[in-house]
Amino acid sequence: MNTNMLRTDANFAGQIPALYDRLLVPMLFEPYAADIAQRAAALGPSRVLETAAGTGAVTRALARALPANVEIVATDLNQAMLDRAAMTPIERPVTWRQANALQLPFDDASFDVVICQFGAMFFPDKTAAFAQAHRVLRAGGAMIFNVWERIEENEFADTVTATLGRLFPDDPPLFMKRTPHGYFDSEAISRDLASAGFDAAPRIETITQRSRASSAHEAAIAYCQGTPLRNEIESRAGATLDEATSTCAEAIAARFGSGAIDGKIQAHVITVQR
Repeated sequence: MNTNMLRTDANFAGQIPALYDRLLVPMLFEPYAADIAQRAAALGPSRVLETAAGTGAVTRALARALPANVEIVATDLNQAMLDRAAMTPIERPVTWRQANALQLPFDDASFDVVICQFGAMFFPDKTAAFAQAHRVLRAGGAMIFNVWERIEENEFADTVTATLGRLFPDDPPLFMKRTPHGYFDSEAISRDLASAGFDAAPRIETITQRSRASSAHEAAIAYCQGTPLRNEIESRAGATLDEATSTCAEAIAARFGSGAIDGKIQAHVITVQR
């Protein structure tokens, strides 16, 4: 993958953060946020770092799941996402900080747990990011992160990607398959963690949930306009963003129905000890 493509795939700016937060968070991220926060709480940490925090779905779940004395530091590469996250009140102190997961601005051995929900797929150098998590973890601490399973196991994303492939046959927008659903191989993940310095074998669990939306149109807006897929659609000739969104909505409705819909989503949850 070229550097420019990596930069585009990680570009959550403009109108994307608001749509992402309003539509994608409840559709995709909240069920897994509750799961990963409970896993963190079970470890009894005193200081937790979240990387790739996005608009704060996991941060809010951590705030609910962890005792009040536990310090939470939430970081993201994109300040626009953190700005959106900070708009939702949290009933306890949280430190929001813009930071690159590949160059964490924290001392060695300064956290008990590092959390990363659906962010590892975006890291241009996975091993470097895992090495940074390893560095800031105290001995006996743990990194907990999740990644999406292959796109065929995630029905809305698969439908949208296939539909856009037919709409733009000469240059299909493959953001969803390439990045969010591009880092699912358990052996590759284990190798990257070992290369980053994690000696213990990771525990990898596959968790299936349901993704729900009030309509096919809402789901299409979420994917086509609330993710960097939007950048790919807008850069192509042949259909406008609104036309592409409408075409995807029709395809989702044809597969899942015209009213409230739900589809399968699936992810791996990985826990590895320092």
